[in-house]
Amino acid sequence: MLLSLLDSRSRLVDARSGAELDMDAFAGRVAMRSGELSGAGIGRGQCAVIAQRAPLDYLRDLLALWEVGAMAIAVNPAITQEERDNVMRATRAVALLDEAPLVAHAGAVPESARLGPDSPALTLMTSGTTGRPKGIVHTQRSLAARLALNVGAIGRTDLERSLCVLPLHFGHGLIGNILTVLAAGGTLYLWPQPSIDEMRGFGSLVDSQRISFMSSTPAFWNVAMRLSQRPTHAMQRVHIGSAPLSIEHWRAVAEWTGTRRVFNMYGMTETANWIGGACLDDDGAADGAVGFPWGGTAALLGDDGKLKREGSGEVLISTPSMMTGYLDMEAETKAAFHGAWLRTGDIGRLDAEGRLTLVGRIKHEINRGGVKVPAEEIDMLLERHPAISEACAFGLPDPAAGEVVAAAIVLSGKEADIPAIRAWCRERCRAEAVPSRLFVLEAIPRNDRGKVVRDRVREAALASGPGA
Repeated sequence: MLLSLLDSRSRLVDARSGAELDMDAFAGRVAMRSGELSGAGIGRGQCAVIAQRAPLDYLRDLLALWEVGAMAIAVNPAITQEERDNVMRATRAVALLDEAPLVAHAGAVPESARLGPDSPALTLMTSGTTGRPKGIVHTQRSLAARLALNVGAIGRTDLERSLCVLPLHFGHGLIGNILTVLAAGGTLYLWPQPSIDEMRGFGSLVDSQRISFMSSTPAFWNVAMRLSQRPTHAMQRVHIGSAPLSIEHWRAVAEWTGTRRVFNMYGMTETANWIGGACLDDDGAADGAVGFPWGGTAALLGDDGKLKREGSGEVLISTPSMMTGYLDMEAETKAAFHGAWLRTGDIGRLDAEGRLTLVGRIKHEINRGGVKVPAEEIDMLLERHPAISEACAFGLPDPAAGEVVAAAIVLSGKEADIPAIRAWCRERCRAEAVPSRLFVLEAIPRNDRGKVVRDRVREAALASGPGA
């Protein structure tokens, strides 16, 4: 189903190797791989783990599994053998597809047929693979719905020459920045997870390939604007997501890239990546503003357990690109929904027109004397300070208040006046939200998808010293 939805005018380019494929050539590779999978006993009703390092091979195996009727389990190619074994056990996968020769599956040869629209097609692992892995399951129908909504919202012209700097094993990269482009008939340059040395050539790559669109994270732009020469070619559209984006950072990216069409995106793997996004030039552009949903509806769950269409509360989403659930986790799947609505775990505000602004995550709230302080609010506040390039807030135990606000910061220069930073915060936020302790780190710890894990940040901060 999805292979037929990919536009025949699309082209794939491996930016590192220079390998380039049109869709006919790519379809030929998929067909050849499908035959190999069938010959190895992989087919309908089964699943296999994809851990290919080469991006073109990763995409080939994804489509080939669908062609033989199997579900793909997307993982980070860099995970250890122990982690791979853990994923294999948890998902009951019959094969692991990487650079090693394909090993035939021992057992009855299953029927080989293209995956049906409502059969499990893709499982994206969203938690660490050392414990019990958590996988989000999508069908081809939910994926196709998201691709159609994305292309409709972005437009084929903007997607004409796209760059993917994101990893392929999670939704932001795979669905939002790869399959969306291929569904729109664009040329896609694959440059996943560039190294620090490679980042020095980012601006040159944008210029040489006349890139029109890309999506990435706030952390990517922190590195790009520090290391790379500014491109002379202005992209037509830029998306930023997967982490909170302050208005100052938003404006800085717009100035550096030469386009005001920079979008603060809101998405979840459970909704097959994007839910919506707001442009810097939209009315109400501010910290956390993500605009209107792209197909579907947003609502709020009040403290009284009732739905409301305006005000503040937990964000609920209804969308045609919804997951079927968490793989083999019935209780967790049930808990993720309020009736037919997905509980996002995000705190947000809806205005009378339906525009959504995110405030923070429920599980990241810091309880200071009964007053709830969203950690993301403090992140974005601190990142406005000219001496701070990145920040991550978290709670620390306090005998009087229960918790106090602390934060790890990465400085944009060599030194900073910490008391002056704290005084600067006092001028801009309520007293209970001012960080009591600040820890200076060289970098903010992130997981393999580039996302901040606050527990890891807290551990790294406390290990660095007492803070100030």
